[in-house]
Formats: sequence, C-alpha cells, structure tokens
Amino acid sequence: MLLHRARDGRREVLLVHPGGPFWKRRDDGAWSIPKGEIEPGETAIEVARREFQEELGQPLPPGELMPLGTIRQAGGKVVHAWAAAGDFDLGGLESVTFEMEWPPRSGRTQAFPEVDRAGWFDLETARGKILEAQRTFLDRFEEKAGGG
Repeated sequence: MLLHRARDGRREVLLVHPGGPFWKRRDDGAWSIPKGEIEPGETAIEVARREFQEELGQPLPPGELMPLGTIRQAGGKVVHAWAAAGDFDLGGLESVTFEMEWPPRSGRTQAFPEVDRAGWFDLETARGKILEAQRTFLDRFEEKAGGG
C-alpha cells in the first residue's frame, strides 16, 4: 500500500525499511511499500490492508484506493499495490516481529521487527530509496495522480 499526502506544496509517499540484520546497514534501494504474502482465502486488497496494519501498527486510513497494478521483484515475488491518501505519525510505528537464528549457526534465536523504521519522502527521493522493481509503483502513482 502506497500511502501518500500533500505537505508544503509537494506530494510525499510513505516507505518502510525492512528490519533484521541483513538490512541494517542498507538504505538506498532497500526501502519498500508495506506488502506481504497472499494466504489461501485472502484477496490481494485484504493482504495490502493487513500488511499495512502489521508492519506499521495502525490501520490504513479510510478512503478511496487507487490501483497501481502488479510487479514482479527480482526474487520472483509478485507484489500488488494500491495508493491511498492519508497521514501516518512516524512516532506511532509498531511493527510485528519475526524470529531467526542470529548470528548464523549460533543456535540462538532472536526477534527482529519486520519494519525497523518508516519515512515520508518526496517522489524524487523515494525513487532512490525504494527497491528497484517497486519504482514502477511510484511512476504509476505519479502518472495517475497528476505529477509531484
């Protein structure tokens, strides 16, 4: 879900940074829209709403959704996206966690947040932050929304 808002005469989008040790030092090209896997019996739009809540700790603001289509990321994951107007207080971020063995082969399990931070970015900055395959969503959003 690509949440967007108008701030100081420009359009901004909300991106999330993945948590965990593999992403800790990565910034440009590492951010994403809130997204997740479709479980049996779920629709893509239900997943988008659920993942927004799980990754950010707040429900998606009510309102109309603008379809942005589908992309396939480098690893093969198919991502469906919509844009929604709304605001999000970055101080309210409360992501669900996942567990993994860390450090590798240590036998110890640690919990990490799925999202360790979120940020509002103008479209130009967002293009440098977001995963390469997801830049298409920014282009589609800008085209449908009528510029930055």
